[in-house]
Amino acid sequence: MVYAHGKMTGTKIEEIMKEFIEGKTNVLVCTTILESGIDIPNANTIIVENADRMGLAQLYQIRGRVGRSDKQAYAYITYKKDKLLTEVADKRLKAIKEFTEFGSGFKIAMRDLEIRGAGSLLGEIQSGHLEQVGYDTYCNLLDEVVKEMKGIKIEPEIDLQIDLNVTSYIPDEYIADANQKIEIYQNIALCKNEKDIQDVIDEIIDRFGNMPPELENLIDIARIKYLAKKLNLSKIASNVIKNKNNLNAKTAVVFTFEPNKFDLDINELVKRYGNKIKFSNGIKPMITLEIPSDNERQILNDVTEFLKL
Repeated sequence: MVYAHGKMTGTKIEEIMKEFIEGKTNVLVCTTILESGIDIPNANTIIVENADRMGLAQLYQIRGRVGRSDKQAYAYITYKKDKLLTEVADKRLKAIKEFTEFGSGFKIAMRDLEIRGAGSLLGEIQSGHLEQVGYDTYCNLLDEVVKEMKGIKIEPEIDLQIDLNVTSYIPDEYIADANQKIEIYQNIALCKNEKDIQDVIDEIIDRFGNMPPELENLIDIARIKYLAKKLNLSKIASNVIKNKNNLNAKTAVVFTFEPNKFDLDINELVKRYGNKIKFSNGIKPMITLEIPSDNERQILNDVTEFLKL
């Protein structure tokens, strides 16, 4: 077992870390100096004490010191037994527990922003109310304010919820800089038509190269969003349907419409899709579309084609 902390000389810390990396010692006890980008592929377990006293970004960086190879890694985020946590500390710990998959850096950053507040864009206030509305809504509110200042008439938008079984995010290996990533997310969230989407695609490819599948999915969801609003949809959700042997999986996509705003020709839909669609009448009419696959690209393509009716 070896110890390392910030009061040691750089040479001493270097010697300790070298021994640990080479496997001459198996346990390293240290302060939060560990968060500053140290890469130790063989380290597979980390125990963090008094995690309630640390920031969310700090916890994310510390947790990232393990799991840097093909070995199964474990991170134990702990605090003192029976300690009464503050509301903010509780939110931070829940966030670090929730976001464990690869590519969670942006989600962690946005949750941290929600907890601490976004601040005033044009003023001196350094805390705000983004945590009360969410990032996507914050972008929309900002867009509305800009339009009002330009004298552009604002049409009320439907609060659309999209819950499709697809992986959609910007991978860290594609855009590593957090500020650039936030900028791209915002540009995608503000797309209102196909021209906006093509402009974003051109910008992304020009700056970062060919897009990974996860980002392509995110772009497709933005396209689905603006198409769905034209049809007065309030929700699009999907469920995977598997048989007893878990083979030949299918996907059921449910389109929910706003009350009294259903304006599609059912006969035309039946003619086009046959028994692949089901219609449910009610206060909020629903159409269920069966897609003969659980492939992400096919789901997004079929949903997009359906919305272009």
